[in-house]
Amino acid sequence: MLDALFGCVAAERVLLYLSRFDEGYARGIAQHFGTALTSVQKQLAKFEGAGVLVSVEKGRTLMYFWNPRYPFLAELRALLAKAYEYLTPEEKERYIVRTRPRRRGKPA
Repeated sequence: MLDALFGCVAAERVLLYLSRFDEGYARGIAQHFGTALTSVQKQLAKFEGAGVLVSVEKGRTLMYFWNPRYPFLAELRALLAKAYEYLTPEEKERYIVRTRPRRRGKPA
């Protein structure tokens, strides 16, 4: 939906992922969507270079967060929240992460 605005699907997915979870790292985002790691890394670097995101090293992992000093952060997050509302139920399912392990023997 926003890929035309942001330039590619990877950019849209990265921003929607961060809008839902507030933080993320390249490999985790790439695995979550089953996309190439390099495309996610490029998008994260692009958004960090533009000042939209900031990164912090946690161990050997580079975690990305929203930059609270970005002047259009509230507007960008509002746009992403509105875009999320218009996703199909199947697409919304992609932005849900289960935090508890599943019970043994429970079907997927």
